[in-house]
Amino acid sequence: MSTNRHESNIDLFFKLVRAGLWGDVKVNGYRLKVKESDIDWGEIMRLAEEQAVVGLVAAGIDRFKLQVPGFKIPQEWALQFIGQTLQIEQQNKAMNEFVAKLIELLRKNDIYAILVKGQGIAQCYERPLWRASGDVDLLLSDYNYRIACDMLGKIADSAERETAKNAERKHQEYQIDSWTVELHGTMHTSLSKRIDKGVDNVQGDVFCGGNVRSWQNGNTQVFLPRADEDVIFVFTHILQHLFLEGIGLRQVCDWCRLLYTFRNSLDYGLLESRIKRMGLMSEWRVFAALAVQHLGMPEEAMPMFGSSVQAFKGKAKRLMDFIMEVGNFGHNREVEWSNDLKRRTSLIWHRITDTFRLTFVFPYDAPKFLMNYALNGVKGILAKSKM
Repeated sequence: MSTNRHESNIDLFFKLVRAGLWGDVKVNGYRLKVKESDIDWGEIMRLAEEQAVVGLVAAGIDRFKLQVPGFKIPQEWALQFIGQTLQIEQQNKAMNEFVAKLIELLRKNDIYAILVKGQGIAQCYERPLWRASGDVDLLLSDYNYRIACDMLGKIADSAERETAKNAERKHQEYQIDSWTVELHGTMHTSLSKRIDKGVDNVQGDVFCGGNVRSWQNGNTQVFLPRADEDVIFVFTHILQHLFLEGIGLRQVCDWCRLLYTFRNSLDYGLLESRIKRMGLMSEWRVFAALAVQHLGMPEEAMPMFGSSVQAFKGKAKRLMDFIMEVGNFGHNREVEWSNDLKRRTSLIWHRITDTFRLTFVFPYDAPKFLMNYALNGVKGILAKSKM
C-alpha cells in the first residue's frame, strides 16, 4: 500500500472513530482524501481490532450512512463489522449478567465493592454494549479486600500466583466461569510515590466520603466511583499502561467519554488541584490536546484546555503515533513467550525503548517513571528472597 493511501485510510479510521464517539460526522467538513472505491476496508478493520474500537468504528459507519450522501461500504466488510459488533454486544450482555451475580454474591457475604473501569465506563457511551469489554475490576477497602480474596479463592477456577509485589499492591486476579476478575485494594500505578499518594487520597474520598455513583445493572444496583474520583482513576490507569505496559485508543476514548458525560457536574477546581498535586499537569495537557486534535473532543468539555494546550499539539501527535504503533495493551508488540526468561527480557526491552520514545513527549517523567518501576522491581525481588 502506498504511503498516501495508507494515510488516507488512517484519516478515514479517525473520522469513523470520532463519529462513533460523538454521533456527528460534521458533513460540511467531511472530505475523503481518497476515492471511496480505493478505501482499504481490511486496513480499517485491522486498525479497529488493534485498538479495540471495532464497535466505535461500526457506530461511525452507521452515522456516515445516515449523514453522508453516497457513502457506501462493501457488503462483505459491512457484514464483518456487523458480525464482530454483535459478538461484542453478546459478550457485554453476558458480562453484565456475571457482574450482577458477582456483586450479589459478595453482598450476601457482607463484602462491599466498587466497580472500576470496564462495564462502568461503558455506560458513558451512547451504545454501552458496543464497547469492547475487558476484565471485571473491583475496588475494595482493606477489610473487604482480605475477605473477598478468601472467598473468591474458594470458588475460582484458578487464581494468580500470590507474590510479594501483588501483596504490596493489594492486587489479586481470579478466573471464574471464563471471566477474569481482578480485586484491587489500591489503584496504585507504580509510577511514583507522589502519584500513588494522590490516588490513595482519592480512594479515601470514595470509601470514607461516600463519593460514589450507581449503575442499575438489571435488578442489581452496582456502585461506581463518583465521576470526580473516577476521572483520576481512569487517567492514572492510562498513564500506568502508557509507561509500563502498552496503551490502546479504547482507554483514551473511555477517558473522553467519561469527561464528556459528566461535563456539567465535574468539579473542575478539585480536578485541577488533584492533577497538580500528583505532578501530572503536563501529561494531562498532552492528552487533552490529543483528545481535541485527533478524537474530536469538544474543547468546552475538556477540563484545563486553554491557550497553553496549543503548545502541546506537536507532542500530542507524537503520542498518537506511539499509541497507533503499540496497539491495545501492546497488541502489536513482539514478545517471546517460549519461556519466562525470554518473556521478561523482551518486556524489559520494550519498556526501555518505549521510554526512550516517550522521553520526546515527557522528557522529565518518562525516564523517572521507568526508574521508579525498576527500583520497585528490585525491592520486590529482595522481599521475595526474604520470604
